[in-house]
Amino acid sequence: MNEEIQFIIDTAKEAMEGALKHLEKQLVNIRAGKASPSMLGSVMVDYYGSQTPLNQVANVNTPDGRTITVQPWEKSMLQEIERGIMIANLGFNPMNNGENIIINVPPLTEERRRDLAKQAKAEAEDAKVAIRNARKEANNDIKKTDVSEDLQKNAEIDVQELTDKHVSTVDQILSAKEKEIMTV
Repeated sequence: MNEEIQFIIDTAKEAMEGALKHLEKQLVNIRAGKASPSMLGSVMVDYYGSQTPLNQVANVNTPDGRTITVQPWEKSMLQEIERGIMIANLGFNPMNNGENIIINVPPLTEERRRDLAKQAKAEAEDAKVAIRNARKEANNDIKKTDVSEDLQKNAEIDVQELTDKHVSTVDQILSAKEKEIMTV
């Protein structure tokens, strides 16, 4: 196969795998009932005047499936961490005991589970759109090459197979996440 076409296909494959990685990162932020340190991944804290990720100023642990504890490295940061969690608007109510911040993760209601499942579906759809855009871009690039029509058609078939494979992977990831969300 022509090197130029191989490069186009490889680039499309990278873009599609990037879409999958992005989807997995987004789905980690959608909580599915169990407490996890990654739930506070988006929390930023004012650390001496600069916005710093929570995990860089404190230890974040989950002693059990319903509790998250945040232990700051400096006691003076307790109020800032508490404020950061409230600002992040994650629906948590942090409690400060003077040493750590304790967050009880409430069980999800059926309605909230459905909302989270919808959110997961939307993320999956975004990933599929990104994959299809990579396919479209690759096909346009293939058409611009000066190789025989047969090679172009074969390359387009390869790109379509890549697209189908990645879209089905998105579907598998989504169904696993939906199952996780809907499990009480």
